Amino acid sequence: MNALIARTRFSVLDRSRTREGHTPGAALRDTVALAREVEALGFHRFWVSEHHGVPGVAGSAPTVLAAAVAAATRTVRVGTGGVMLPNHRPLVVAEQFGVLESLLPGRIDMGLGRSVGFTDGVRRALGRGKDDAEDFAAQLGELLGWFEGTSPTGVRARPAEGLRVPPFVLAMGEGAEIAARTGLPMVIGDLRNRERMLRGIDHYRGRFRPSPWAAEPYVVVSGTVAVAGTPEAARRLLVPEAWSMAYSRTHGTFPPLPPAEAAEGRAMTAKERGFYESGLAGHLAGTADQVADELETVLKETAADEVLVTTSTYDRAALLDSYRRLAQIVNA
Repeated sequence: MNALIARTRFSVLDRSRTREGHTPGAALRDTVALAREVEALGFHRFWVSEHHGVPGVAGSAPTVLAAAVAAATRTVRVGTGGVMLPNHRPLVVAEQFGVLESLLPGRIDMGLGRSVGFTDGVRRALGRGKDDAEDFAAQLGELLGWFEGTSPTGVRARPAEGLRVPPFVLAMGEGAEIAARTGLPMVIGDLRNRERMLRGIDHYRGRFRPSPWAAEPYVVVSGTVAVAGTPEAARRLLVPEAWSMAYSRTHGTFPPLPPAEAAEGRAMTAKERGFYESGLAGHLAGTADQVADELETVLKETAADEVLVTTSTYDRAALLDSYRRLAQIVNA
């Protein structure tokens, strides 16, 4: 058994991708069902995400979905990857996580991101602009203050005040610097841009300041991991997401995931084909032996404490099989 893999936590983020021919409700029920399977396989956490106005994503209310996941499971940690703090008032976020932690003590994680809406229309609907992401550090400080009871307003966040809901910072752009300065665990991706990821990790570890929330740096690396019986089957798992991402880069909207065979048969412009091929490259995909070797390399390079797997595909049976094979690697 690989010692590096054995001492690393493995967790799952499911983005509730919608699929061609299936409703958004089905995508959300698929997420809850996957959480039960992930728990049975022994993964450490199960996180859900926040997206607004995206045809291909059903998960728009992560704390609501996290509540459904936590109610359907018993032991796996449940959280958000993440709540996009610029979209919300910090008091309301504190109250939501306070309710979750009060109902399910010791199982809730608070993953926080600094992104705003994907398009101008979504940002207008949210009442936000691109510049709101620049206030993330202040918003984060205010949010943590509601848990610590240090708000200068005199208002008390109930039932959040006094609770310890572990916060994580999604390190996109300046996120690594903010996570280090605030003394919080950091989630960083993706595995396809290894040099950039390593720079972010080094920056975070070098500037980390201990805080009441974390005494030392904690690094979670995130990315796609696809495990199958053959390299070709593993690559097929990547096809629906790669096609949808290529479509979004050329049409401005992320569509529902198509079946792999349908995506492979669709005509693409040269630009779309370039994005598509790029979307298939750089992930950890292959047989169990191949993925175990690649995981070992990633963990040697990053010294990560945890791996957050973010794989999405059309074929839910194949996705679950991939997670089962990954669990066998992790628990070998």
